[in-house]
Amino acid sequence: MGGTALALEVTDLTAGYGPVRALREVSVEVPEGAVVTVLGGNGAGKSTLLRAISRTLPFHGGAVTGGTVRFGGRPLDGLATDRVVAAGVSQVPEGRQVFARMTVEDNLRAGTLGARGDRAAKAAALRRVHELFPVLAERARQQAGLLSGGEQQMLAVGRALMASPRLLLLDEPSLGLAPLMAARIADTVREINAQGTAVLLVEQNAALALRLASRAYVLEVGRVTLSGPAAELAASDEIRRRYLGVADEDEPTGRPDPDGNATKPARRPALARWEETR
Repeated sequence: MGGTALALEVTDLTAGYGPVRALREVSVEVPEGAVVTVLGGNGAGKSTLLRAISRTLPFHGGAVTGGTVRFGGRPLDGLATDRVVAAGVSQVPEGRQVFARMTVEDNLRAGTLGARGDRAAKAAALRRVHELFPVLAERARQQAGLLSGGEQQMLAVGRALMASPRLLLLDEPSLGLAPLMAARIADTVREINAQGTAVLLVEQNAALALRLASRAYVLEVGRVTLSGPAAELAASDEIRRRYLGVADEDEPTGRPDPDGNATKPARRPALARWEETR
């Protein structure tokens, strides 16, 4: 990507579960301080990609069989999961996966396991989390399982931030959330990024993801089929039709005009669909 320094460089990554190959020679780059998104439907390999980067794939019965993952110029291949966290990479898994019977405070404390830094650094990380998510400070002694879905997502993100990562891996953060809460999570991602943390965002909500990211990749059946600046992909007829729900200008609507011919929808500006979802 030109002369831009890279936080993350994934090259020709192949991974799978037993005989099933979920990723096939996937290459993805995340520049320092950038938000990059990976789009794709169910089964495209998005979660497998994040698990391969964070080295949690073996916990899900999978394995990397080819390619390399480098963070800050150093290989992550072969590192234990806690060493990946110590290197500066934290993942927020799909489905939140908070420790339901533990308090909010203890969930956040769990996020420091494997992280570098002394007590002062961890206290600073906690202050940052509370500034981003004041509700977590208010409910510090409440069991995490009693939080709403949106609050649990905040907790999952906050737990990952307790390790003070340089790269945050987010797996479907808006999944199952009401639009208003999804918008709040999106605002938080912007704020986290503005504070200097790079983000690799996996999302099925393409409209939200393309608003947040500067660059995007599309995964289909384990392969990267499209990549480029997020604005360019958002303007692509294929992306708009398949992921933004906007009909192609040449696609009949099925409603006949007075002469009995199928009408065509008027072309819409590439960003119109996003703006309506804000």
